[in-house]
Amino acid sequence: MFLPVTQKEIFNLGWKKLDVILVTGDTYIDSPFTGVAVIGKILVKHGFRVGIIAQPDVDSDIDIKRLGEPQLFWGITAGAVDSMVANYTASKKWRKTDDYTPGGINNSRPDRAVIAYTNLVKKYFKNTCPIVLGGIEASLRRVCHYDFWSNKIRRSILFDAKADCLVYGMAETSVVQIATAFKQAKISKKESINKSINKSKVNSGKEQKSPDKNELKENELKENELKKKKSKYQREKNSIENSISGIRGICYISKTKPENYVELPGFKEVLQDKDKFIKSFNIFYRNNDPLTAAGIVQKQDSRFLIQNPPCLYPDIKGMDEISDLDFERDVHPYYKKKGKVKALDTIRFSISTHRGCYGECSFCAIAVHEGRTIRWRSKESILKEALAITKHPGFKGIISDAGGPTANMYGYECRKKLKSGACRDKRCLFPSVCKNLEPDHSELIEVFEKISKLKGVRKIFTSSGIRYDLVFSDKKYGETYLKQVVSKHVSGQLKVAPEHSEKKVLDLMGKPGTHSLCKFKKKFDALSKKENKKQFLTYYFIAAHPGCTIGDMEKLRQFIKKELKLKPEQAQIFTPTPSTYSTLMYYTGKDPFSGKKIFVEKNIKSKEKQKRKITG
Repeated sequence: MFLPVTQKEIFNLGWKKLDVILVTGDTYIDSPFTGVAVIGKILVKHGFRVGIIAQPDVDSDIDIKRLGEPQLFWGITAGAVDSMVANYTASKKWRKTDDYTPGGINNSRPDRAVIAYTNLVKKYFKNTCPIVLGGIEASLRRVCHYDFWSNKIRRSILFDAKADCLVYGMAETSVVQIATAFKQAKISKKESINKSINKSKVNSGKEQKSPDKNELKENELKENELKKKKSKYQREKNSIENSISGIRGICYISKTKPENYVELPGFKEVLQDKDKFIKSFNIFYRNNDPLTAAGIVQKQDSRFLIQNPPCLYPDIKGMDEISDLDFERDVHPYYKKKGKVKALDTIRFSISTHRGCYGECSFCAIAVHEGRTIRWRSKESILKEALAITKHPGFKGIISDAGGPTANMYGYECRKKLKSGACRDKRCLFPSVCKNLEPDHSELIEVFEKISKLKGVRKIFTSSGIRYDLVFSDKKYGETYLKQVVSKHVSGQLKVAPEHSEKKVLDLMGKPGTHSLCKFKKKFDALSKKENKKQFLTYYFIAAHPGCTIGDMEKLRQFIKKELKLKPEQAQIFTPTPSTYSTLMYYTGKDPFSGKKIFVEKNIKSKEKQKRKITG
């Protein structure tokens, strides 16, 4: 079932009004890979009535008023990608295409979409119910952050949007608790109003048994006024704060600081002092693990941003419950008629096996948004989804991917991390794979074998990137896994992401050296030759990362030519995005771990020159 996007669909479901309206910067694809669809389906499962407005016109009320006003809250997200990343290249040029917009033309997502959509709601719905921000744009901009596109430090997006609450990370648990809290607050308010009405009736009866007509009219006016207050849930800041203050995985605004919360340097401090910005980010980053994180508070103006500790991660059963929701795996017909949506080709017949990433690369925000601890689904749940895919009318036998942020992180985790939380003083894979991790590809091997045996499945590919250092660290099953992938699960090319070749740059990126890459290429080529298959590795490289000079790019060019023997097509200029260590380096010009100054290329033409060193 699609979530409703029109009044007619709401009526057909037998609903009178919606409890929640979700507003998104992407078109509405009903897929387990679409955050707004997952959140909507979770809320419906828990008894809430939910509708979606996708890519509303911000210059009129034609879209935002289409579903009326929700009774509990508006949920606002920019979509699967930060709107500024979606709209601009690393050279700050406008992107002409958008894979999440029907027709593919980038003309439907405003800059700073979360703020734009919040303003849109407030423009046409005065004194409306609470506005809750979510998705990656809100999640990664939840504290004071450096914004590359304006080249300045910005406040929390919760303050700039003037919204009521922000959910961060994977928000299934938080959003249900928020909806429940708002519903209870609404019920309590109705009961209070009813009590006032009844009390008013009793008192008026006691005062005079036979009131004259004027007094009856006056009492009637009072009662009507109370009924008006009863008919709409008024947005009251104190009431909202009280109803949600104990929920994990959220941020809200308060005039006071909770006890025992860790305070970050405030907005004015980080604006004036880059060292304090580094300190602020370090504290923020270290308080993202549900088992160890403290609550965080940061002064923004005369008020405080309050970040409660993260939600506890779901176990296998919890992951299965989320994944077992029913999805159409298609664009909603209302939006489908507007044109082809390219993103659907990638996600339609893909399977998400796990969440999180312990790679923790400096330029990547997955550790902050999804977490450093891997959570995975049961094999039974994955097979159930694969079987459902085979029955889809559009399925032609190819499952395009089964993986997560990184393909080969399914089914194993550090026992110490599961018990006590992620280490604060070291990373799982850098500078080398931690001995406590003990990679084990046996579960993933079994999953692929079982999916491959399903009737109707001709091929299942590994399209997510592979961490080759994990393959070699698994002495028991690593080689078996690689053989399986090479012989059965490569669609011509396999993704790997070395990013660079020079140690000083790789160290800042938090990436391993080139030894394991060369070893992996040699092994991959040999296995492909043995299988008599023309298969290739696709390499991702980054130019102009903090610490990288034009000379480093020349050395990378020589390495690619000598060791990889190719001319790379996949290279990108580093884009500073909120809540990453690389962005912190870009803004401050310092290595945040050593405090030493580093070279940062900020001239756009020079950045493009670095890229052309290996692609031109």
